Amino acid sequence: MEIVCVTGAGGYVASWVVKELLAKGYVVHGTVRDLDDEKKNGHLKKLEHAKERLHLFKADLLDYAGLCIAIDGCMGVIHVATPVPAGKVKDPQAEMLEPAITGTRNVMNACLKTKVNKVVVVSSLFAIVANPSWPKDQTIDETCWSDSEFCMKSEKWYCASKVISEREALEFGKKNNLNVVAVCPSVVFGPMLQSIACTTNIILLNLFKGMNSFNLIELDRAEEDVDIPIVDVRDCAKALLLAYEKPESEGRYLCSSHMLKTTTLIQLLKNLFPHYNYPTDLRSSILNEDLNYTNEKLMNLGWSHRTLEETLVDSVKTMREAGLLS
Repeated sequence: MEIVCVTGAGGYVASWVVKELLAKGYVVHGTVRDLDDEKKNGHLKKLEHAKERLHLFKADLLDYAGLCIAIDGCMGVIHVATPVPAGKVKDPQAEMLEPAITGTRNVMNACLKTKVNKVVVVSSLFAIVANPSWPKDQTIDETCWSDSEFCMKSEKWYCASKVISEREALEFGKKNNLNVVAVCPSVVFGPMLQSIACTTNIILLNLFKGMNSFNLIELDRAEEDVDIPIVDVRDCAKALLLAYEKPESEGRYLCSSHMLKTTTLIQLLKNLFPHYNYPTDLRSSILNEDLNYTNEKLMNLGWSHRTLEETLVDSVKTMREAGLLS
């Protein structure tokens, strides 16, 4: 059976990738920071087929030797692990840029050393859209790259870390004849497999509590009615598997299903869950940016996505089951 390594296996998106790989018959090597942390990783052991085909390895992104051990014998790697800020960071160089960039370098070098066939790197829509030089009337696609200098000057550290590490990964692949593909998801909502709320689902939790606080500095303009690009975590996992399995996949893929204003999202949530206390009186964004992008390249690879209503209903269901919502 083919072996695939998933970095940061206990995370929100990575857990769904592990679940889908196991369901399709793969053997999975998952890297985690702490093998004994049941709160963060215990849910992985409960997945169907985990007992027979899931093997967890202790390794973080800065542990090159540990990554080599985890990746050894694998045909492919899906690199999901990344530091995500909860608001403003004290030392962006140490907390965001270094772990993401050095970590991706370590993963790429480990893949080269262990003779991996294919690597799928999870980047971000924020590695695409933060480009003030992009023509306003031109649809954003995979040819658009965020301006890393602009991101750092604007203190968009997650954005900067993603665009720099994605560029390096794709260039490393070309230079070393390693098949590297990048998938760039937007804000990921949907059901959780673990009991700990992730950065993006905290957005929903905050809205239910009457706070328009995005917990992600790339979006966090608390009183403004900003555009929110959304993709379901299950559709994101599906995109990653398509990028891995399809021999024709190449380059980068924009992965986002829905785009709506915060006020529109709040109204949809009100219709579905009327008994919560939602934020009111949001003003129009001073930046007035309407993100106009296309996911045509990913759709041509065979991708499709769920309705936003299904995503939101399933998000709330699992948050309630985890005791995060009344």
